[in-house]
Amino acid sequence: MSNASKQDHGPQNTLVGNVKRTNVRWYVFIAMLVLVTINYVDRAVLSIAMPAIQKDLNLDPAIVGIILSSFFWGYALMQIPSGFLLDRVNPSKVVLGSAVGWGIAQTLTGFVNSAGSLMFFRVLLGVTEAPIMPAGAKLQGIWLPSKERARGATIIDSGAPLGTAVGGPIIIAFMAWFGGWRGALIGAGLMTIILGVICYYILKGNPATHKGVNQAEREYIQTHLAQEQEEAQKETKTELKTSTYLSNKSFWGMCLGWFSFNTVFYGLLTWGPSFLAQTQGIDIKAIGFSTLLIFGCGFVGELVGGQLVDKWRQVGGKYNTVMKTCIGIAGLATSASIFLLTRASSLTMAIALLSTALFFLRWAGIFWSVPAAIAQRHHVGVLGGCMNFAGNIAGVITPIYIGLIVKFTGSFHAGLLIFVAAGVLLAVAGALINYEKKIGVV
Repeated sequence: MSNASKQDHGPQNTLVGNVKRTNVRWYVFIAMLVLVTINYVDRAVLSIAMPAIQKDLNLDPAIVGIILSSFFWGYALMQIPSGFLLDRVNPSKVVLGSAVGWGIAQTLTGFVNSAGSLMFFRVLLGVTEAPIMPAGAKLQGIWLPSKERARGATIIDSGAPLGTAVGGPIIIAFMAWFGGWRGALIGAGLMTIILGVICYYILKGNPATHKGVNQAEREYIQTHLAQEQEEAQKETKTELKTSTYLSNKSFWGMCLGWFSFNTVFYGLLTWGPSFLAQTQGIDIKAIGFSTLLIFGCGFVGELVGGQLVDKWRQVGGKYNTVMKTCIGIAGLATSASIFLLTRASSLTMAIALLSTALFFLRWAGIFWSVPAAIAQRHHVGVLGGCMNFAGNIAGVITPIYIGLIVKFTGSFHAGLLIFVAAGVLLAVAGALINYEKKIGVV
């Protein structure tokens, strides 16, 4: 066994012989965090600006629900094709094309003048954003040993609450600087293109070719990945066909869990600002800063969850025990917080409960380590796409049925109870997965 393989699994620099190991793998994931953050700023802009858009375009709640859902039509549709593409093309090139594409789509959205054109460009935004999260799963299988993947997963996925959190103040500022919601959309799109190009130069290559990776880090990564693959190949007894995945309980637990997670997250992302405006009577500026606090707690919670999983495993915790416990806590704590939200009697209480719900919900960002854990290495991209396809079915339907609930009942109460049930389902689905066994191994 090489010296690199004997080192601690943590992200800190470690001496190998007389050479300090570089940490390029973590710069890669920080670059992905930046892109996912911008990704969610671009998604959140419509929710934050929706009260102004709704007034300007004269939209009723049911149409708003369909518009908020339309992003997910393209996004969900392209998840599995994106996974296939990522298993065949260098992920950094796919990420660059995605970022530039969605920046252009977001910029063009600033010129819409009808509900139909708004829906068209939201679908296009979804299509172009689709590869980003499966790319994160693929990069884990390329850059990280198993015991670092929970942190890698949550670093990337924490961009979702972070982007939603900072998206509020950023979009409010853009609306003030650039003359309303149209200028905010155009500004967000141009910002995406610039940052996408910058991040590409950090992501370029792989551990064997990246110019910033020294021999110590290269040996550390390659040794651990080779050992993981060798162990899996020794135990693989069945041919890996599509039916092998579709008949596996872990595969369906992964998909069901991510569907449940996104039912809650996308429900709060798309309708949360309107919920606060309707139930607490706050204006758009207050909504922006409330979103910063609520989703900022989600960002902190996600990083805490990733650190907890990896540190627990490093001191000897079994992978199944660690993951099932943390996902169980995430689901049940989220359910309890949202159930109490149905009885919130003040703005302070509502924000506190939403912040608590997001803190624990985002622990389940560790789900993004599951494709690399249960799939053979050459199938990680497509399994990540399958997982995100299932999750984004929730993104398609949740804004629509919440809009219909609000339209016909005048209340968010029934929608919140659906989120309570989804939290419980998240805990159950997480318990169905065998995190210690790759699919196809007997």
